[in-house]
Amino acid sequence: MGVTIRGVTDTGDIGSAGGSVSAGVSAPASASVSAGDMDLAGRVVVITGGTKGIGIGLARHLGGCGASVVVTGRRQAGVDAAGAELAGLGIDHLARSVDAADADATAELIADVVERWGRVDGLVANAQSFRPTTPLVEVSESDMDLLFDTGPKGTLWAMQAVYPHMREAGFGRIVTMATSMGLTGAAGYGPYAASNEAIRSLTRTAANEWGRDGITVNCVLPASAAHRLDPAADPQRAAAFAAMYDNHPLGRDGDPDTDIAPAVAFLLSPKSRYVTGQTIGVDGGGLLRS
Repeated sequence: MGVTIRGVTDTGDIGSAGGSVSAGVSAPASASVSAGDMDLAGRVVVITGGTKGIGIGLARHLGGCGASVVVTGRRQAGVDAAGAELAGLGIDHLARSVDAADADATAELIADVVERWGRVDGLVANAQSFRPTTPLVEVSESDMDLLFDTGPKGTLWAMQAVYPHMREAGFGRIVTMATSMGLTGAAGYGPYAASNEAIRSLTRTAANEWGRDGITVNCVLPASAAHRLDPAADPQRAAAFAAMYDNHPLGRDGDPDTDIAPAVAFLLSPKSRYVTGQTIGVDGGGLLRS
């Protein structure tokens, strides 16, 4: 029996979420999990920054769980490659070039998603530009602007765009992505860490304001470094990578598909209905080193 919130019953059933939906997309045989592991059949999930690394790993996994996925990226070549990959896996998808910092473009994307599928059930705010490590005394105004425009501001624009549709449906799952370096004060990552702490703050506020609309909002702190720069491509990088995980509880980097994505899939599912406003480290216990 569902819980009634402001006249809306949050059962997690597809039929209760509003909009017309065709039969759910079955998991492609090549996916790493089956829909039975975490059933998202019939759901529509938007993944910003979804064309590479953790983002495309999420798209593959969520598509394998039956979701229709929308992936965005800045560069058209990356968008085209991600779309081709998802098509090859038989995953129902939309791939679109969108600048996360552009509020109007984000709103237009969500409007197109709702027009196509009649719903938007989940958002994973994964997009953010990155800057090289820089000591605080050398951080420029452009460094701060880039990281805050694409990080907390971009995350907020996406959250605002999906909110009215989720409120109307009485069901929504929002997952933001941040970094544990905001907790540890990692040297050289000041602007990036600060922008990610702002994302965590927005997550808690949204969870507090939108919970009675049937919307949960949580933040994931993933550890998956190798997707950015392949350690095997550079002996110095390989040595630094090995040292980083020398005293790590699990002794390895996280895999986007098999380590990070299953946790996100849970947070996007009806099963996570009583989890909101939380910061969840999916880092193999890496934060224990600090």
